[in-house]
Amino acid sequence: MSNDLNGTRGWVQLWRAYSHPRVIGMLLLGFAAGLPFPLVFATLSTWLRFAGIERSTIGFFAWIGIVYSIKVFWSPVVDRLPIPLLTAHLGQRRSWMLLAQSAIAAGLIGMALTDPATHITTMAWLALLVAFASATQDITVDAYRIEAVESSLQGPMAAMYQSGYRIAVALVGGALALYLAEWSNWQVTYITMALCMLVGVITVLIIREPARAVSDQTYHQEQRVLDYLENHAHLPVQLRRINAWFIGAVLCPFIDFFQRNGKNALFILAFIAVYRISDVVLGNMANPFYVDMHFSKSEIASISKIYGVLMTILGATLGGVLVVRWGVLRILLLGAVCINLSILLFTQLAARGHDLTWLAIVISADNFSVGMATSAFIAYLSRLTNTAYTATQYALFSSLMTLFPKILSGFSGVIVDARGYHFFFVYAALLGIPSILMVLYLLYRQARARQP
Repeated sequence: MSNDLNGTRGWVQLWRAYSHPRVIGMLLLGFAAGLPFPLVFATLSTWLRFAGIERSTIGFFAWIGIVYSIKVFWSPVVDRLPIPLLTAHLGQRRSWMLLAQSAIAAGLIGMALTDPATHITTMAWLALLVAFASATQDITVDAYRIEAVESSLQGPMAAMYQSGYRIAVALVGGALALYLAEWSNWQVTYITMALCMLVGVITVLIIREPARAVSDQTYHQEQRVLDYLENHAHLPVQLRRINAWFIGAVLCPFIDFFQRNGKNALFILAFIAVYRISDVVLGNMANPFYVDMHFSKSEIASISKIYGVLMTILGATLGGVLVVRWGVLRILLLGAVCINLSILLFTQLAARGHDLTWLAIVISADNFSVGMATSAFIAYLSRLTNTAYTATQYALFSSLMTLFPKILSGFSGVIVDARGYHFFFVYAALLGIPSILMVLYLLYRQARARQP
């Protein structure tokens, strides 16, 4: 009886982590981070398809997502460079969030004023602007999430981030956007989405700037920068400052990562690069697939977006708890297997055509699996960072997380046109096998490390 009570109390304590103020605040920051994403990908691809744009052209729009995959190149700027006036009043993380959110809103308004049927190139450039600003916002939101709480709360923080993110992606940027497009037009839709970015702006003005902890090892590493300045006193002052900034902001984060992980560093980076490959490749053709299966915008919004996001939140929330309970690697494995199995269910929907019941089944399995896996993956990546270089190191991980999948997903429309949807879904599922094998290896290595 005592063991049962202890077990029950343990689970209650795990769930109480979601009442932490900063964990709750992450829900709103996740919303701001997620809102631009469908507006330059899934929702935009639906708009383009209804505008008569060819599927091959829609597929190439996925390459805009490469911006998210190369954000590591400007992450040191976000990590270290202050913004005049803003940083002094808001702090490093909040000032960059506010700047990025303002650029996102401006880009969305520009898209609203553009007709893709006649100005497809202009639409692509505006979508690129929104994606760039969104990726910049991701850099600083990720840094805030890691720095705001201790390591034990990273699972719940990841879950709340995912919940807010999915609410924005599916309910607002997805379902609400489709409903507005059905009731009015796409121009009103994108202007409304720009106004929704006020959620992020208000949150940034309310939250407090997090403290940044620097370990002794990091301090000594940074001290080498000062030694460099002393040994090169003959150089012009401005050149010495630039060199010192480059070493501290750009080189030190990467040196730190490889020093801490040793010979396993390259394997970890390879694992990060392939873990999400299946769902990213699938996601690029999901909405065009629903359109080609003759689902209406309202049906897509109701099932794929509204119902789907509830399943994602359920999966993300459960994933955050399971990470604390059973460890991140086990949930990474469970999530990877579930994602690949859920993708295979799409082949049944392709065979049945316009079937609302099967659409609900497929969406339930896919979104629940992605929510659970992503919570575990975010927690895994967060634990790999050094809080002295949070923005730069996490940007490296998240860039690798999407770079290869985004490159492959650009050809998804070509594959569908050449071989059909059934072949495409099997292909997407097979792409996930390497991630399963790599998690198994990480679990094996973890087990060996625990042996006496």
